[in-house]
Amino acid sequence: MNTMRAEDPNYGSIPQRPAGPPFAAAYRPTPPGAPQTTAPFLSSGPVVGSEASGFRPTQTLNSNIPYMPPPPSSYGPPAAVPSQHFPTPQFSSTVQPPPLRPSAPGQPVLTSPFKPPGVHLRSSPLSLHQPQIPSVPMGSPPQSVSHLPSGMSGPQPFPSTFPGYPSRPSAVLTHPPPVQPAPFVTHQGGYGPPPPGTSAHLLSHQRGYVHPPPVAQMQQQGSGPPMGTLQGLTEDFSSLSLASIPGSLDPGLDYKVLPRPLDGDVEPNSLAEMYPMNCHSRYLCLTTSAIPNSSSLVSKWHLPLGAVVCPLAEAPDGEEVPVLNFSATGIVRCRRCRTYVNPYVTFTDGGRKWRCNICSLLNDVPGDYFAHLDAGGRRVDLNERPELTKGSVEFIAPAEYMVRAPMPPLYFFLIDVSISAIRSGMLEVVAQTIKSCLDRLPGFPRTQIGFITFDSSIHFYNMKSSLMQPQMMVVSDLDDIFVPLPDDLLVNLSESRSVVDAFVDSLPSMFQDNVNVESAFGPALKAAFMVMHKLGGKLLIFQNTLPSLGVGRLRLRGDDLRAYGTDKEQALRMPEDPFYKQMAADCTKYQIAVNVYAFSDKYTDIASLGTLAKYTGGQVYYYPSFQSSIHQEKLRHELARDLTRETAWESVLRIRCGKGVKFTSYHGNFMLRSTDLLALPAVDCDKAYAMQLGLEEALLTAQTVYFQVALLYTSSSGERRIRVHTAAAPIVTDLGEMYRRADTGAIISLLSRLAIEKTLSYKLEEARNSVQQRIVKALREYRNLYAVQHRLGGRMIYPESLKLLPLYGLALCKSIPLRGGYADAQLDERCAAGYTMMSLPVKNLLKLLYPSLVRVDEYLLKASSQADELDTSRLPVTAQSLDSRGLYIYDDGLHFVIWFGKMLPPDVAMNLLGEDFATDLSKVNLCERDSELSRKLMKMVKKFREIDPSYYQLCHLVRQGEQPREGFFLLQNLVEDQVGGMNGYVDWILQIHRQVQQNA
Repeated sequence: MNTMRAEDPNYGSIPQRPAGPPFAAAYRPTPPGAPQTTAPFLSSGPVVGSEASGFRPTQTLNSNIPYMPPPPSSYGPPAAVPSQHFPTPQFSSTVQPPPLRPSAPGQPVLTSPFKPPGVHLRSSPLSLHQPQIPSVPMGSPPQSVSHLPSGMSGPQPFPSTFPGYPSRPSAVLTHPPPVQPAPFVTHQGGYGPPPPGTSAHLLSHQRGYVHPPPVAQMQQQGSGPPMGTLQGLTEDFSSLSLASIPGSLDPGLDYKVLPRPLDGDVEPNSLAEMYPMNCHSRYLCLTTSAIPNSSSLVSKWHLPLGAVVCPLAEAPDGEEVPVLNFSATGIVRCRRCRTYVNPYVTFTDGGRKWRCNICSLLNDVPGDYFAHLDAGGRRVDLNERPELTKGSVEFIAPAEYMVRAPMPPLYFFLIDVSISAIRSGMLEVVAQTIKSCLDRLPGFPRTQIGFITFDSSIHFYNMKSSLMQPQMMVVSDLDDIFVPLPDDLLVNLSESRSVVDAFVDSLPSMFQDNVNVESAFGPALKAAFMVMHKLGGKLLIFQNTLPSLGVGRLRLRGDDLRAYGTDKEQALRMPEDPFYKQMAADCTKYQIAVNVYAFSDKYTDIASLGTLAKYTGGQVYYYPSFQSSIHQEKLRHELARDLTRETAWESVLRIRCGKGVKFTSYHGNFMLRSTDLLALPAVDCDKAYAMQLGLEEALLTAQTVYFQVALLYTSSSGERRIRVHTAAAPIVTDLGEMYRRADTGAIISLLSRLAIEKTLSYKLEEARNSVQQRIVKALREYRNLYAVQHRLGGRMIYPESLKLLPLYGLALCKSIPLRGGYADAQLDERCAAGYTMMSLPVKNLLKLLYPSLVRVDEYLLKASSQADELDTSRLPVTAQSLDSRGLYIYDDGLHFVIWFGKMLPPDVAMNLLGEDFATDLSKVNLCERDSELSRKLMKMVKKFREIDPSYYQLCHLVRQGEQPREGFFLLQNLVEDQVGGMNGYVDWILQIHRQVQQNA
């Protein structure tokens, strides 16, 4: 396909519809380079796989029972049982350990005890020494690891006791001799230690915790100012003290001092201090705001180098993106690289010339845009020119940026009406929601609408305004699809409103007696494309049954357990039939975005159906085992938001960058039109895209690199617009500076997309290993920066900017797309979660990976006068945070879990649940009842939902000890606990640290 010359009104002739794309290719291509490829997610370090899988027992327990799920792994530290304690001499390696190999995530690593190191915090380095360290609960010791592979563990009944619950028996404690503080490391420059401080501020008290160990002694060192070169490095890092207790496998690491995002989601690093005219980081966020100047620095970085772009993100409070109309002069752009005029261009020659900040070309200033320069070389009209002072602006595009009239907002509904869709109540909820949103669809009075329903045949509907009632036309020949009345199947909503209302009202009753079990989805999809292709628009698919008839029919393939753990496993996560990818490509070409709503309680091959959303800039919504009595509010909210949120139509996106740097690969839901042009039939504020960056030259000589994101689109009101975000970042020669300016949120966002894409070609274990190895290599490289000048001992050191990277890395490995093996998540659920995570903005993704856990019973019991004093401080996501006397809300942005402790006062539960408080909570819906506590709880839930309206968090009520419900909804999702054969947070930190030390 030829490169689109987007944003270039003078390029060539473009064939008229339907032969080609509907709008002018509005970008000029960048200079020819290597074709864009998606590099496999491979680490360059030691190979980690089945040969290096950490501790694996040699016993052959249950070896004669293939594919039998193992006993449940402990969710968090188990109660002490005799089988968990073997004599220490069994591990002779503790005397003289062999060389360690990196282990797979989830497998404990056995090493010799650590030397007691110190704790260092950025700016105020501290050393933490513990005179006597009690055994901290951290999950099963290595010898109690399940004797079956971790991939074989599935949802099982859960143990009745968990750490933090009062009923838990205390674990056996080993009392070691006192650990002597390590000698003090003296800084260069003769800084000496001031008097010892205390660690009270580190051991922050959290409600529901067990009491922390005795407060450790601390010694504090002075610290010189951070230097920019390796020769002048001081201890400008944070660190954790990791010391083993002699004769014990339990390390002396207090889990409470581990870094966590309890003060709120990580905000992206802002370059506003250095570059105040940059766009806000919610639009464009770099994985490090210090760009390496050489290929050698890139190779030492190890983490993904790139950016995350959310071009239509909602503006920060109190800010708006200014809209500019350059109708008189035309939009001012560089004539060579097509960069838009922005705050970083410079004016010379008395204001008659301007120099492009991307390619350095000197351009003429159009006569109508001319202004004199003041003594400082700045334009005298600078304060009247938002494009020269703000990092984000929107230009109204003139007529030459399009080859046809801007398309109207078009919504087309393709609805499954087979028996399962009727019985689940899906059809009724969808019809009611569509009707409730008709007055709020954007683009009035231009909005167009249309419908097709299908089971074993395809039903078209004529709704032209001259009719009193809609006319149904049925096509049953699935091999030769044609469109009856092609001009009357799409209607203007304002003109045909009464007919559309009549149709939506009658839709549920029209098929209420349908007993058809078949699904001709493929032919129906082709029919919808034939109706829509002249205009484009948004196609909303409601799918309840595995496609079984005609082109695109699919087969049951997710239940073949023999494929798991083999090289065929990843094929299950790939589309089975190329029909869907081809249809997605055709839809993108004709500006059709596809959103898939999947409902079935059986396998429906989301891997194949989701392809339609992936390549058209769409979205996958998954409602497994949908029942309207339970899920209707979630479906109503998410469908209404999809229909009514502001949408950018027939869009293309390009990100330009300065000389010597280029974007090499792109990740998210879109079609790559050329090497760097993303085709996006529809874009909204809930979509983000990630891209990797590389250097074109071995050495960069400039001091700053500039980035500019340009989104050319049609607004719902019919204007052609260009939204432009511009940012600058310094080019550095110091690797330490790159790490210190790293952005954990952007890194994890890009890393998650790479890992999910890796699962399409490799086993889940290899994708998890790749995440772990990148983190290990990055921390090792950072540690090596300080190894020459400082005796680091056993400390785990890291830059303050990356203190949460190990935690989010662990959470990513435990997320649904990557976790465990075949039994840890259903195939459809795994694929749907992958499609969702590929498009989430940074903040939403971090919330999904490390959810909020908030205790609310104390707030509910406060007097009404204090009702507004809601304490939403987050707790560590571990069972140790749960107090049996409390009530907690777990919120990952997609779901709520409300956990009732078994010692919660009965009157509290009765006030919240009424007479249902003692029944099976799976049958209870949370709703407002006639009590003050209930009203306060519902107000709180509403407030949490309003914080992020992109999804509706459905409430799951869980009672402590109620299995398997508690385990399924909450315990297996407690990121910090040892779950499903995967490490807890403490074990993970220790494992990462051991691997970092191996070659440091």
